[in-house]
Amino acid sequence: MTITQLIGKTTVVLACGAAFAMFGASSASAADIAKIAAECDSCHGKDGASTESSVPTIAGMSATYLSDSMKIYKKKERPCVEAKHLTGDKKGKKSDMCKEAADLSDADAKAIAKYYAGKKFVRAKQPFDAAKAKRGKSVHDSECIKCHEKGGSSPDDDAGILAGQWMSYMRDQFVAYRNGKRPQEEKMKVKMDKLSKDDEEALLHFYASQQ
Repeated sequence: MTITQLIGKTTVVLACGAAFAMFGASSASAADIAKIAAECDSCHGKDGASTESSVPTIAGMSATYLSDSMKIYKKKERPCVEAKHLTGDKKGKKSDMCKEAADLSDADAKAIAKYYAGKKFVRAKQPFDAAKAKRGKSVHDSECIKCHEKGGSSPDDDAGILAGQWMSYMRDQFVAYRNGKRPQEEKMKVKMDKLSKDDEEALLHFYASQQ
């Protein structure tokens, strides 16, 4: 079950779009990448490791997943939730991902995706319910493992990283899938339709428990 296959809250980079637009359609140089990453980090934390529960960590995810996510935002196929820059020159200013992704070049998207794929995914330190986590592991092993290997921790399946992601962010994505605001592949929808709300909550605690 690709719970984050098209995910992401607000995901991949709220500020990246503005930075990409700055450099137009040309390929990003090493200097450009540093500037783009600084913009991305202003929302997603240093090196893409978020410290905000409503903002996903993007470090360590596969380059394919990250670049595909940017394309999805560019096409406005995901909810574009307004959010604020948390640090940097634009601190406090609001943005949304669809607006920011509008002028992205494929070359720059691939370059920054590769950059963050090379960073370490930092698992969020957050509270969880052990009993729910135990049940969640069973649900994961039954319904999700084919697309989210190693407890949802492997970037190699190009479906994002669930293990250690912020629970608040993940919960928002479950809601978006349920209310039809986020598209999902048919194979994922089949799995999602089988889950009860208790199953979903258990999954969230299982992923959160992996710290």
